[in-house]
Amino acid sequence: MILLAIGVVVLGVFALRFRQERRRFSNGVLLLLGLLCVGGALVGSGAEGAGVEALVLVTLVLSPLLVLALACLLMLNGVVMLRREGLRLANVLSFGLGVALLVPYVLLVAAVVAEWAVLGVVLLAVVLVAAYLGFVLVAFLGYSLVYDWTTRTDNVAAIVVHGSGLLGDRVPPLLASRLDRALGIWRTDHAYGLPPLLVTSGGKGSDEKIAESRAMAAYLVEHGVREDEILQEDRSTTTRENLLFSRELLAGRGIDRRILLVTSNFHVLRTALLARSLGLDAQAVGAPTARYYLPSALLREYVGVLVEHKAVNAVMCGVLVAAPVALAILGQASWQF
Repeated sequence: MILLAIGVVVLGVFALRFRQERRRFSNGVLLLLGLLCVGGALVGSGAEGAGVEALVLVTLVLSPLLVLALACLLMLNGVVMLRREGLRLANVLSFGLGVALLVPYVLLVAAVVAEWAVLGVVLLAVVLVAAYLGFVLVAFLGYSLVYDWTTRTDNVAAIVVHGSGLLGDRVPPLLASRLDRALGIWRTDHAYGLPPLLVTSGGKGSDEKIAESRAMAAYLVEHGVREDEILQEDRSTTTRENLLFSRELLAGRGIDRRILLVTSNFHVLRTALLARSLGLDAQAVGAPTARYYLPSALLREYVGVLVEHKAVNAVMCGVLVAAPVALAILGQASWQF
């Protein structure tokens, strides 16, 4: 019952924080932690104290298995990405990280074969770090879905569509998906007599013939939007610049709130988090992405979240690695004594 009460309290805190500000990654952590506590309590409801044991068992067993399965899937996805998208750093990332995730497991096998005395310490450290990384991964994926599904798209003053690169001067499928999502929202609001202003945001890359914003605007015009209903932001090269430069354009039109950001579904949560950090009153929604591209893209976003919170993650991983070592040293000292 204690674990169930903790879970309910944590979920209550999540609900309160979610209502106050949805653009927090900590919301995802609270949601997953609350669900794990409630789930552990329900699984172990038949025996005294079994809830905590079930929660620990699920976390320590499933999280490393999740990381192992993720490594295999990333390597397979990396092969697909290389075949379809060509040899580029972003396309090698999924395969490379998949290999990196396998390294601790390979070391454990080597430890077993060599009968290292420190096997228990290494095993525990790997399990704890894997469990932590698996927890953060599930929190990221789960809350990305929750955030995207619960974002309202009605009664907005402006829709900002983020660029993602051109093929020469043409809009590729990934960017077309974002524009189509924005068009669907714009048409719905237009039907109610409240058409929001559309902003195409993206500068000109070194391999592009024109600015992304110009090609995006042309795409929207081809699909029934008037030119005077579109603002073109043609300076940005990053998501941060997308937000900052679009805010400047919209401020010139007297719009500083009720802004909707349209990006790809894998990028929606980080875009919302960045908008909050910049003080922009905007929410984000995602457009569909090709299935073969999605795992690699989600991985980059997950790594991005880890890097953005690198201090916290480094401390957590350091503590989890140091804890088994400290216990082993204390145990050895106690045995000698």
